[in-house]
Amino acid sequence: ICSALKLTVPSHTIHGIEGQPLHLSVDYNFNATASEIQIIWLFERSQSNPKYVLGSVNQKVVPDLEYQDKFTLIPPNASLRINPLHLSDEGNYIVKVNVRGNGTIAASQKIQVAVDVPVTKPTVHTEPSSGVVEYVGNITLKCIVDRGTRVTYQWMKNGKRLHAGPNYTFSSNNATLLIVPVVKEDIGNYSCLVSNPVSAMENGPYGLRVKSDKGLNIGAVFTVDMGEVVLFDCSADSNPPNTYLWIQRDDNTTQVIKYGPHLEVISDKVAQKTVDYMCCAFNNVTGKRDQTHFTVVVMSVGLEKLAQKGKSLSSLAVITGISLFLILAMAFLFLWKRYQPRKGHESASDDFGIYEFITFPDLTSGSRVSNQSVPGPDFVTGQDMLSTVYEVIQHIPEQPQQDHQ
Repeated sequence: ICSALKLTVPSHTIHGIEGQPLHLSVDYNFNATASEIQIIWLFERSQSNPKYVLGSVNQKVVPDLEYQDKFTLIPPNASLRINPLHLSDEGNYIVKVNVRGNGTIAASQKIQVAVDVPVTKPTVHTEPSSGVVEYVGNITLKCIVDRGTRVTYQWMKNGKRLHAGPNYTFSSNNATLLIVPVVKEDIGNYSCLVSNPVSAMENGPYGLRVKSDKGLNIGAVFTVDMGEVVLFDCSADSNPPNTYLWIQRDDNTTQVIKYGPHLEVISDKVAQKTVDYMCCAFNNVTGKRDQTHFTVVVMSVGLEKLAQKGKSLSSLAVITGISLFLILAMAFLFLWKRYQPRKGHESASDDFGIYEFITFPDLTSGSRVSNQSVPGPDFVTGQDMLSTVYEVIQHIPEQPQQDHQ
């Protein structure tokens, strides 16, 4: 008869997050005729007896008055909802289902609930904080988190999991790494990864980038001229400041060439025309590391100088165009002046020609001249006419005197 009722839970251990709701899913089924169905939930802390949380009979919920606002049951579903979840809610939750028909059948399941606090970003404390002497000095790295439950620690070197070795020793919970003694092979980027069932954190430098004061940069490739001295700058966003390491990669080998954020490359001393470099940034406090790769190509003809020459040519073309425009404008103005119709008195040369002089009788004698003898509408005196003739001929250049009859 008992096999006719079956309870199913997704897992016997469920991890919840403090302050968040948690749903305990339970399914049940039976193959008997039921006149009454009862669901009961009990809560059991370590070293204590189970306590009644809530229950239902024929879909009528009967809560415990102490927990009626915390736990929710919606029959005929037997699943339990806890909202919000606190550290004090950690323990075993027991669900029991009774079905009454021709007889009574029952089944129960136990679910362990673990309440976890998400871990915060770790920090790494190094002792000593400065470098040590090879084969003589020791280094202790401590990984620290401010908040988090059931924290597990994992040490990484150059992005790969670090295992115990002849000179690597871990504390019981892996929170501390001791390197005794330090050798050249221990050079690298160390970081600490912390996690628990509901979270994981790793902290350190972000936005790693490389810049140069010379050459052309296309993506991860820098082109420089033969003979140039190029200064590369490596930087990343992090607080406290990062430590930087420069690595040169050949065909099958890599070698550390410099520490610090700056790298000077003298193209004359580069054996190959193409060299691969890598900048590594790591933070001894946060335990995070990052790296970026780039290639330096040494050119026989400076692309940067060609670009500058192109800019100069462009400026010269603009100046030439402006000058040509001014010349054409001046030529057009000259031709317009040369061929436009003349108006009025332009020059003394226009005054050359045959002039006819008309004499008038002396007005003192009382004689008068008719309008037909003198052009113009008015009479003028002899003195006025002589003045007019003088004004005209004064523009005529002086000519050799001739006798007039």
